[in-house]
Amino acid sequence: MKIAVAKYPIHAPTSFADFARRITTVLGQASEQGARIAVLPEYLSLELAASLGERVAADLKASLAGIQAFRQAWMALFSGLAQQLGMDIVAGSFLLEHQPGRYRNRCDWFCADGRQLWQDKLQLTGFEKATGVIDPGDALKVFVVDGVRVAVAVCYDSEFPLPVRAQAEAGAQLLVVPSCTDTPAGAMRVRVGCLARALENRLFVAQAVTAGLAPWSPALDVNTGEAAVFAPMDVGFPADGVLAQTAGEQLWAIAGLDFAAFAASRGKAQVANDRDWPGQLAPALRRARLEG
Repeated sequence: MKIAVAKYPIHAPTSFADFARRITTVLGQASEQGARIAVLPEYLSLELAASLGERVAADLKASLAGIQAFRQAWMALFSGLAQQLGMDIVAGSFLLEHQPGRYRNRCDWFCADGRQLWQDKLQLTGFEKATGVIDPGDALKVFVVDGVRVAVAVCYDSEFPLPVRAQAEAGAQLLVVPSCTDTPAGAMRVRVGCLARALENRLFVAQAVTAGLAPWSPALDVNTGEAAVFAPMDVGFPADGVLAQTAGEQLWAIAGLDFAAFAASRGKAQVANDRDWPGQLAPALRRARLEG
């Protein structure tokens, strides 16, 4: 199975039709390269605020309210493309109104077979908390795609081991991470989180990122990082855990995921953090003893 993760340059579409044309072109490129799954970045929906005028685009709360009018068209666009291209599409995230004036950062997963799945972001960043209108999700999920169990951790969620561990224990073999970071430190935090989750759970992790500058948006203003696909740092995989990564203006990082070989490699593993996980839960290790 090939997976493509985007280093997606933020644009300012003039209309939903303009947005749809570009998305169709971008995803078509991933499909042409044989991708079975294509992953777009977090906050992708906020591009649409640019089409609502400068005043709305510059006001995050107005942007969140304004983009709700595009929700049905968003769902129809990505669902249609997934079926047309025969490719699952992880459509970054849409800030969805779940109560009047309250939003959740929702990652929609559109299957080639017509199914529509979703995972809300669970842990909020300081920026999201400061808005006063974004709420965390309340459900942790695992999906089945082509017989493979997959899961989503939206950006900051990838930095928390226990929810991802729960997804791994539910059988997840692939973790998808749509992300958006505005500083090199933020990009490194998410990257390290992805590498750590791959190591400790022995699964593939695929991270998409936003790129470029969007001074018209308080959420998408600065974007940094590289899209990448990670594996455990062990026998049969790259020493640094990086299967594929973007560089420069490269849009897609594409990697082949061999789940059968991955499972077989467990027998040759130099380390087995996934199997040894329970060892750290021994009663004697629950609390550190202060001595001296």
